Amino acid sequence: MLKAVRVVYTQVRYYKHNSIPKQWAKDGKKYGLITYYPRYPDHEDPPIKPTKLFLIERVKPLKGNPHWDKNTLKSLGLDSEKKCKHTTIVKNTPEICALLWSIKHLIKVTPIEMPDNLPDTDSVSTYLHENGKLMIFPPVDEKRYKATEEFRNNPRRLDGDTLQEKLRLKWLLGFDNTP
Repeated sequence: MLKAVRVVYTQVRYYKHNSIPKQWAKDGKKYGLITYYPRYPDHEDPPIKPTKLFLIERVKPLKGNPHWDKNTLKSLGLDSEKKCKHTTIVKNTPEICALLWSIKHLIKVTPIEMPDNLPDTDSVSTYLHENGKLMIFPPVDEKRYKATEEFRNNPRRLDGDTLQEKLRLKWLLGFDNTP
């Protein structure tokens, strides 16, 4: 008789331990199928604007991973054996997110932050920073482009060979006897 009472008591105790407390049921906020319990009752989450693109970087080597991880990396374009810090850009869709979740131990995902107003012309310069910020620069004017080309093609410019020759002569002749 004592053993049967102990079994019933342990079952009741475990059931009571696993039940949801009454105060949580009324304080939760429903987001679709998820109930969120904020730390403070008047706490409001800021609106989330998901990014359209992800920058994916492979941080672990392919060697020693199962074939299904290698196939997933190959489908994303991250299968280069030589480059461990290989990157690619993918869309933020549920299918891609499921693939990324399956190989999360091999990659680093960075959301790409796009500026609010994108230019209409194709002649702008863009740069994607490693932290995911897309920077847009105005087009280079013709004067600056010509000045850069003239500087690169100038015969009087000190390139590596000319500079090495001048410094070698200074070393041999001394700084007082420059030619």
